[in-house]
Amino acid sequence: MIEANKLTKRYGKLVALDELSVSIGPGEVFGFIGPNGAGKSTTMKILACLMRADSGTATVDGHDVRTEGATIRRLIGYMPDFLGVYEDLTVDEYLQFFAAAFQIPRKQRKTVVDGVLELTDLTDKRRSPVDGLSRGMTQRLGVARVLIHDPKVLLLDEPASGLDPRARIEMRTLLAELGRMGKSIMISSHILTELAELCNSIGIIEKGKLLFSGSIEDAYRKAALGDRVTVGLEGGLDADQAAKVLEGDGRVLRVTKNEKNITIDLAPEVETRHFIVEKLTSAGAHIGSMRPEEARLEDAFLRLTKGTVQ
Repeated sequence: MIEANKLTKRYGKLVALDELSVSIGPGEVFGFIGPNGAGKSTTMKILACLMRADSGTATVDGHDVRTEGATIRRLIGYMPDFLGVYEDLTVDEYLQFFAAAFQIPRKQRKTVVDGVLELTDLTDKRRSPVDGLSRGMTQRLGVARVLIHDPKVLLLDEPASGLDPRARIEMRTLLAELGRMGKSIMISSHILTELAELCNSIGIIEKGKLLFSGSIEDAYRKAALGDRVTVGLEGGLDADQAAKVLEGDGRVLRVTKNEKNITIDLAPEVETRHFIVEKLTSAGAHIGSMRPEEARLEDAFLRLTKGTVQ
C-alpha cells in the first residue's frame, strides 16, 4: 500500500530525509520510531501529498504522490501531530462538514457519521461543542475525521500525544480495532511499549536515515537482544558477588545490579536459563525468585540508534 524509494528532503543545509526507503503492505500496522526531528512528520507529509520530496519516489496503493495527489487524498486519512479543529462547531457538525468536503451524498452522511462516532466511542458527544472536549476526546475526534471517507491507509502522527493513561489505553484499543479492519496504518509514537503491542512491523529513523525496517522480532535480533532474567537473592551472596559469578560467561551479555536483585541479559542464541541457577547456587547464593522478562522495544531502539538529533 505504501512504497517509498530513496526519498530525500532538505531544508536549506539540513537534510531532513536521507534516501529513505520503506514498504508497508495491505493491513500492516507499521510503527515509525525516532526522536524529535528525525524525519517522521516529513515522511508522512510527503506521503499525504502535502510536501514534495527533493528526490526519490513514493506511491500509495500504486498512485504516485507527485502526480496523483487528488486520488491519493481519497485513499488516505492523515492525522497530523497537531490537530486543528473548528471550535465553534459541535462534534456532529464537525464531522458533517468533512463528510460534505469528501462529497459523501447528503442522504448517506448521517449513516456515515453515526458509524464513525460509534467506532470511536463518541456517540454520546455528538451534540457537544468541540472546544469543550478533553484532550483524549479531541484526539478520538481526529481519528473519526480521518475515517469519514473510509480510507485504505491511515497516517497517524503521534495520535497518543499528551493523553493521560486511560485515554492512551482507549486510543490503543481503537487503533487495534482499525488494524483488525484491514486498514494499512503508519503510526509514529514515542510510547514504544504501546507500539510493541500494536504493530506487526516497525521502522527506526534517526537524522533522516532509516536504520531499520522489519518485524519487531527482527529488530530484537539485529539489536542482539536475548532473553532477560531477574534473580532475587536471599543471602549467601550479595548482588556484587553474584554478578561476578556470571560475568565472563559467554552466554551472558551483561549483568546489572539492584540491591538484592541482579538482572541478566542473555545472548540471543541462548535458549536455556538453567545454567544461571547452577552457577549461582554452586557459588553459595540463595535464590529467592527467578523472573524471565521479554525483550523490550525500548532496548532495541537504544541499541540501534546513536541518540543524535537534527
